[in-house]
Amino acid sequence: MRRSGTLARQVLLVRVGRRGAELHGVPDMLPEPRYADRPRRRYGLQRFHRAGIETVAPISPAVVPAPLAPGVADEPVATSVPLLPGARTPARRMKFALVNACTLASLLLGINAIFVAMHGNVRLAAFLLIACVAFDGLDGALARKLGVSSPFGAQMDSLADMCSFGIAAPVVVYASLAGDVPATAAAVAAALVAACSAIRLARFNVSPSDGRFFSGVPTTMAAAVLALMVVIGLPVPGAVQIAGVALLAFTMVSSFPYAKLARLVKLPPWVWLAPVIGALIDVRLTFGLIVVGYLISGPVLWLRQRRTI
Repeated sequence: MRRSGTLARQVLLVRVGRRGAELHGVPDMLPEPRYADRPRRRYGLQRFHRAGIETVAPISPAVVPAPLAPGVADEPVATSVPLLPGARTPARRMKFALVNACTLASLLLGINAIFVAMHGNVRLAAFLLIACVAFDGLDGALARKLGVSSPFGAQMDSLADMCSFGIAAPVVVYASLAGDVPATAAAVAAALVAACSAIRLARFNVSPSDGRFFSGVPTTMAAAVLALMVVIGLPVPGAVQIAGVALLAFTMVSSFPYAKLARLVKLPPWVWLAPVIGALIDVRLTFGLIVVGYLISGPVLWLRQRRTI
C-alpha cells in the first residue's frame, strides 16, 4: 500500500502540474529531482519507463464528427448514389431501362423454368434456362455498347444470375436426375450447384476483373452446360451424371483460369471445323468432348502460367 501510494502521488503530481501549466500558460512541470530516481529504485527501470511514457504521452486529437442533417441532432447526412451515373437525359434513361429489362427478362425466365420443372416438363425448363443465358449475355453487351453501365445494373445482374443460374438451374437438374438416381444424390448435386453459384457470384463482385480469363467457370456457362445436357439427353449412367454435375459445381469456385467466350470466338475458323463436323455425326458425343476439353483447359492453363513465372 505504501509503495503504490508513493507512485500514485508522483503520477498525480505530474498530471496536475501539466494541467496547471496548460491553464496558466506555464511550461510543462517535471517532477522534483529528489523524486526522480525513487520509482526507478523501488519498481525497476521497465516500470519507471512505462509510468513516464504514460505521463508525457500526447493526447490524441478529437475526431471530427460527420456533418449532421439540419434540425436533426444525431443523424448524419445521407448521400445518395444515382442509379444512372452521368447525364440523365431521356435517351439515356430509355437505354438504361432497356438494359435492365433484359436483366429482368432473364430473372423471370428463370422463375418460370422452376415452375415448369415442378410440373414435370424438364426439357422446356432447360430451354428457358438457355433463354436466360441469352438475355444475361445481352444485357451486359447492351450496357457496354450504349454506355449505361452502372453499379445498380451490376447488382441487378448478380441477383438475376443467382435466381436463374443458382436456383433455377439446380431445380432443373434435380428434376432431370430424380428419376434415374436416388433422390438424395440428386439433391446433393443440386445443392452443390446452388452453393457454388452463390460463392462464385459473390467472389466475382469483390474481385478485380481480368479481361482475358475467368477465375473458375462462370455461372452462366455452367448453367448453359447443364441445360444443354438436359436438352440433349446424354446417354450416360446416372452416377456419371451426378459426378459430372458435382465436378462442374466445383470448377465454378476453383481458381483455374478459363478463357472467355470473346477469346474463343477469335480462334481460327479451322478450329471450329472439327466441332461442326462432329455435331453432324454425333451431337451428344461432340458436346461431351467439348465440355470435357473446356474443363481440362483450366488446369492446363494454370500449370502453364506456373511454369512461366
